[in-house]
Amino acid sequence: MQEQLKALYDHFRYLYLGNRFFIGLGGVIVASAAGFYWEPLFYLAITGLLALFAALAYDTYRLFAVAGHVTASRKTPRVFSLSDEMPVRVQLKNTATGPVNVVVTDELPPDLQIRNHQIPLVLEAGADQELSYPLRPMSRGAYEFGNLNLFLTTDWKLAERRLEIAAAETVPVYPSILQMQQFALQATTTVPAQGRKRLRRLAKSYEFDQIKEYVLGDDYRSINWKATGRRNNLMINQYEDERAQRVFCCIDKGRTMLMPFNGLSLLDYAINATLALSNVILGKEDRAGLLTFSDKIGTILPADSKPDQLRRIMEALYRQQEQQKESDYDLLYYASRKLLGGRSLLLLFTNFESNYALDRVLPGLRRIARAHQLVVVLFENTEIADLLDERTEEVADVYLKSTARNFLQQRQLMAARLRQNGIKVILTRPEELTGAVINQYLELKRRGLV
Repeated sequence: MQEQLKALYDHFRYLYLGNRFFIGLGGVIVASAAGFYWEPLFYLAITGLLALFAALAYDTYRLFAVAGHVTASRKTPRVFSLSDEMPVRVQLKNTATGPVNVVVTDELPPDLQIRNHQIPLVLEAGADQELSYPLRPMSRGAYEFGNLNLFLTTDWKLAERRLEIAAAETVPVYPSILQMQQFALQATTTVPAQGRKRLRRLAKSYEFDQIKEYVLGDDYRSINWKATGRRNNLMINQYEDERAQRVFCCIDKGRTMLMPFNGLSLLDYAINATLALSNVILGKEDRAGLLTFSDKIGTILPADSKPDQLRRIMEALYRQQEQQKESDYDLLYYASRKLLGGRSLLLLFTNFESNYALDRVLPGLRRIARAHQLVVVLFENTEIADLLDERTEEVADVYLKSTARNFLQQRQLMAARLRQNGIKVILTRPEELTGAVINQYLELKRRGLV
């Protein structure tokens, strides 16, 4: 008895009047007002009001009968991938004998800033239906989902019943795992992926691997003449790449890396690229490490190739937080000399606002480059670059484009100055960062510089 009373209480607690009820009530009010001028309309309004409340009572009863037969559950991915669209599934089941109109409203994490989420559908009798909707998280962290809300109506739609289903859960958003898998496939496939040029190895290791048939582009100095004579076909010696080289991704977490492009900060672009690059490095049997810094040294992961190294890098990247302060490159030099061990390849993800900012850190970068193979990754400002493609209609547009062109030339000048000081540079658009750094690593390995 108590359960039935509680179910009845909950039913009326979460019961709302529908739009059709208020439309009917408005018609009754108009008819009763017109009854002052023609008396039969007043009696018609009274009859209509009684009929409207009777219909509402019957619709409420129908909702009470079907509400206990509708269930739902949410299925989320184990982890979300930063800046990648991933599906969230909702499983609905209706065991009642009739169909019901359902509007699914999920309580999404506040980080997504989605306030109008709803999915309408008709759930047939005995249906077991799955629906899905995509989510694209643009920041790392723990995303907290709330409850599932189902708004049920019959075909009369005079009343609406809300079903609140407990489904609170927390799902972490990690650096882009999908992007990591995509670029790992492109780096290992024997057929070049679209937009990726197959590179011929220039430097040669002396770790013998196998003898294989000569193909166009192979180094003719590696021809094995004895095997060629036995097989009556050109055969060459194939050597293994140098392995177990130390490669560190150094990420600047300072103020200049907070600039957003397409909803993602430069820091998050660097984090996504670091995860994908680390996976490729470990796949090439080199040792991957991580160093983050701003006004103080952050995370330092020694370069290693253990089976759990990629997981450790992913966890470290997941916990990184941006800083509002200027980065200290003297600390980076100290860490590169005292904490990283021997000579390594350092890929430094950073951003300089002007040549004056570069002047302050250039001496420190030169010192680092003398002890390590240093590659500085700079970002193009795509929003300013896009201004040059717009039409010039007014005099103000001419000055705007001139300023934009001068800014882009300054970026090119920064890259040229770094190269003059013996520092390799990658100047790339943020959305093309991952492919650019992986290709640079493979190029350096091809030339025997890693």
